[in-house]
Amino acid sequence: MASPTRARTTLPGANRPVAKTAGHWLLASIGKTVLRPGGRETTQWLLDHIGIPGSTVVEFAPGLGITAREILDRGPRRYVGVDSDAQAVTTVSALLPAGDHQVIEASAEHTSLPAGCADAVLGEAMLTMHTDRRKLEIMREAARLLRPGGVYAIHEMGLTPVDLSPGTKDEIRRALARSIRVNARPLTIPEWVALADEAGFQVTDTYRTSMSLLDPRRMIADEGLLGTVRIIGNVLRRPEVRRRVLAMRRVFTTHRDHLLGVGFILTRRAE
Repeated sequence: MASPTRARTTLPGANRPVAKTAGHWLLASIGKTVLRPGGRETTQWLLDHIGIPGSTVVEFAPGLGITAREILDRGPRRYVGVDSDAQAVTTVSALLPAGDHQVIEASAEHTSLPAGCADAVLGEAMLTMHTDRRKLEIMREAARLLRPGGVYAIHEMGLTPVDLSPGTKDEIRRALARSIRVNARPLTIPEWVALADEAGFQVTDTYRTSMSLLDPRRMIADEGLLGTVRIIGNVLRRPEVRRRVLAMRRVFTTHRDHLLGVGFILTRRAE
């Protein structure tokens, strides 16, 4: 398959002041391509477990299209991206090769796609950014889209240990909201499992890793040495961005013992 053409685009939120830009788009603006809590390793684990060749794959919130490229390289019969941001739709559409592939502008909880149209649904670093009620709505939409036995692969932020106190959970969530400018609500693994069960899924596999998005070793693993040097150079040249990035890193470091990157393979239960 021919490689998708890399699109030149304006990032979502690019016109917002640095102080108010969501953390993931701020990092993208300085060249960070892997914006997932469990890094490239977790994404690869998910892709290895969902049987992409010859299947129909729906991706929620493809964003810059980094994972979309990898899905397309694995030869799906059909790829459908669903993103509520018009700029993201344009960006990812430009990556699509010839074939039965498309990107639509819609919310993940109301895609308007037909029921039972997908073999696999993938979503990364999006459920964490919503309330538990909306998490459940999105997961139920994924279940609706899947054929019986289909899989929903998610890559999110987790909390540990399982008996973490409510006060500590709230403290972490407030710190994340202040630093990344998004009301992130990570869950413990049992809480994620309970939501999946309520949405009609059985958890068939789980992956855990550190939440070290801005750790130098993780950055080199995700971005390569040259990419990491380029990102650091961009941070050093932009004082306002540097303050934001250092503030995010402090939060991740302060709470490193309680934050995880988690991946789940969820299988749709038969009705």
